[in-house]
Amino acid sequence: MGASLSNLTEGSNGTVMGPGLGDIPESCVACVFTYLTPPEICNLARLNRAFRGAASSDSVWEMKLPSNYQDLLDLVPPERYQNSSKKDIFAILSRPVPFDDGNKEIWLDRVTGRVCMAISAKGMAITGIDDRRYWNWVSTEESRFHTVAYLQQIWWFEVDGVVKFPLPADIYTLSFRLHLGRFSKRLGRRVSSFEHTHGWDIKPVTFELSTSDGQLASCEHYLDDTEQDYDNGNHKRGCWIDYKVGEFIVNDSEPVTEVRFSVKQIDCTHSKGGLCVDSVFIIPTDLKERKRKGMLK
Repeated sequence: MGASLSNLTEGSNGTVMGPGLGDIPESCVACVFTYLTPPEICNLARLNRAFRGAASSDSVWEMKLPSNYQDLLDLVPPERYQNSSKKDIFAILSRPVPFDDGNKEIWLDRVTGRVCMAISAKGMAITGIDDRRYWNWVSTEESRFHTVAYLQQIWWFEVDGVVKFPLPADIYTLSFRLHLGRFSKRLGRRVSSFEHTHGWDIKPVTFELSTSDGQLASCEHYLDDTEQDYDNGNHKRGCWIDYKVGEFIVNDSEPVTEVRFSVKQIDCTHSKGGLCVDSVFIIPTDLKERKRKGMLK
């Protein structure tokens, strides 16, 4: 794109052909940039000095940040962002910012600037987690938190969590990331073991969420099914699946919204096992849908 635009200002022999992109006032370029995404702005910054100056303007990047970005910055050591431009602040917040002893992360989507969050298994209350007969912590590169909880066998399966954070106004989707079977690498290849996997096809598990302002959502899923799982786009064994729990609406970052969530199967008529619990994601609803369809990276 840069090459084709530069041709507007030069003739075939390299001579200037009159007014071109370099003559556009920086303030006008900055105004146009407010309608573009951060990646588009960074690409156009390479065209000329005016575009480069506009691409560093605080007024442009202020509009790309959420209204309460200071709440996110409060989680970052001050020395990392003191005297930083709004562009640099956006870059800092577009990388995962850990909090709650590293068990939760929050970040800005690099294309839309909207707030996303993840909660690790270690940031949740898991029934029986301290008893190694039932659960084990497994290190893995397949989790953004590098550790997942692996269930060998249990009768009462319950995982609960809560997060309280001033999320900006938006519609959010909450989902659990689960994996049937234990996985490892053997001779450089990923392999899954289903030695302990049982009980998930007998009765469904229940997913629930509730918010401090009274919103509720729940659903049920059979975690094990040898048939093709069309809702999640893949077979249920040996792969990570995001189970959507529901949606909730935040009208304003104040008062702070508290979200409680859980997944459980507490029918003690049968045992179940062979399940990895990785994390919970809270993502703007339409953003999650667009990512699923490959419209965003």
